Amino acid sequence: MDGRLLTARPNPNSAQLGFVGDVDRVDPTMLYPLINNGHIPVIASVAADEAGQSYNINADTVAGELAASLGAEKLILLTDVAGILEDRDDPNSLVKETDIEGVKKLIAEKKVAGGMIPKVNCCLRAIEQGVRTASIIDGRVQHSLLHEIMSEEGLGTMITA
Repeated sequence: MDGRLLTARPNPNSAQLGFVGDVDRVDPTMLYPLINNGHIPVIASVAADEAGQSYNINADTVAGELAASLGAEKLILLTDVAGILEDRDDPNSLVKETDIEGVKKLIAEKKVAGGMIPKVNCCLRAIEQGVRTASIIDGRVQHSLLHEIMSEEGLGTMITA
């Protein structure tokens, strides 16, 4: 799958979830010529283990592991909310910027829940592996990715070390 860019391992809960896996290893070698020649690789979040069994892997997790393996400065995840919310029922309670400790506190206080947990965890893991910043932004906002990349302020939540 994708030239063995990703190698999977079964998720510990795979007995209940089916063929759901985690990233075991990333070999970004095949991406360098593409990136260096101006291409933007589109990568499936499906990978095989050493025995050839295919697993579906959370796409945010794959993005975070790829960012770390490529030595990216920034990881950007798009979602359908403004970012991390102090109060998930109040869209105006956006946390604009926080660090690893701040995110861990929000998790402990149960302010980060549901589908935001894997996004936040992959951001934390990417930062712990050397990515400088990770942002979670609202992909429903027109040109949100451009705003995040090109402006000083950005959108959503930025997590730093």
